Amino acid sequence: MVRYIKDLSCKKNRWVQPDDFDHGIALVQTIPGATAMQAAAYAGLKARGGAGAIVAFTGFALPAFFLMVALAWAYKRAMNISLVVSCFSGLKVIVVAIVANATLGFGKKMIRKWQDVLLFLLSAVYLYFKGSPVVAIVACGALGLFLYRDVVGGTKSSELNIKAIIASPENRRVLGWAGFVAFFAALVLALLYLVNPFLLKLSGIMMKVDFFAYGGGYASLPLMLHEIVEKRALLEKTVFMDGIALGQVTPGPIVITAAFVGYLLKGIIGAAICAWAIFTPSLFMLMFTSPFFDGFKEAPPFKRAMRGVLASFVGLLLAVFLSFFIAVKWNVASGVIGAAAFFALYKKIDILWVVLVAAAVSAIIL
Repeated sequence: MVRYIKDLSCKKNRWVQPDDFDHGIALVQTIPGATAMQAAAYAGLKARGGAGAIVAFTGFALPAFFLMVALAWAYKRAMNISLVVSCFSGLKVIVVAIVANATLGFGKKMIRKWQDVLLFLLSAVYLYFKGSPVVAIVACGALGLFLYRDVVGGTKSSELNIKAIIASPENRRVLGWAGFVAFFAALVLALLYLVNPFLLKLSGIMMKVDFFAYGGGYASLPLMLHEIVEKRALLEKTVFMDGIALGQVTPGPIVITAAFVGYLLKGIIGAAICAWAIFTPSLFMLMFTSPFFDGFKEAPPFKRAMRGVLASFVGLLLAVFLSFFIAVKWNVASGVIGAAAFFALYKKIDILWVVLVAAAVSAIIL
């Protein structure tokens, strides 16, 4: 999706210069949130400022949101049909394969030194025994400051001249829009406090998930699983896995699963609030950090902490994989479907085709 966004914004419409877009990708990979969502927002930011970022961000999310609401509506009404149950039995296996492939992909990129292995294992064990992902992320970031002194330590940081940054009219406008996003979020949360405390609770959960989901959309899975299933028991684990599977059918980021969760708990209003809450913190972070990014991106403390955080997510994903693996009722047929799905994903076959074929096969044989 990021490559397509770049072609659309740099080549076809010429809204953004290619070098500026690449700079933006470096930024979105160091802040929380779904990478493709933020890439679209960054293109909008460069094309038309803060308003452009909001429009691009919203436009990218809406098709996935509407499709997820439709799928959640159908899911809620069809789960007593045996054929549908068979389909979702197979899709749960696909979710295990998806998370296994994501864990392997993250691991290949992030696990290179003994320090990475240590933080990876500590976070996996901690989460598997019902620890808080947020604690694991913060702790690994703090440990990274000390463990990676020899690995990430020689690069000079760029000068962070805050006065000069704020003096720029363009940067002031961007920061003003960041303030608007924060103000609007506070207004919505205050309204929910007065009208529906449960929706306030849901939006708080989703904002927390988004705020700590470094490394892209898959990084949100351990956090959402912990907050929705393990900590508060708002949904059963198998139902949450169904939501992840449906999220792979939509064209947007995997975090659109939040809309599925919201719909099952509070209908269309719950879906809208959860979708808004899962995206808002990362939009604010993009706007707020973009003027300062050149000053802190090469700072050794920042790079060490980020490496620790990203190593922790490999462990958190491994713990999610083990949790989902145990939740599935395995037999020979489901084992074959799962192995075939993992192999297909490993070979870069489009995930939509993997999900659709698995659903059809499961309806026949499971």
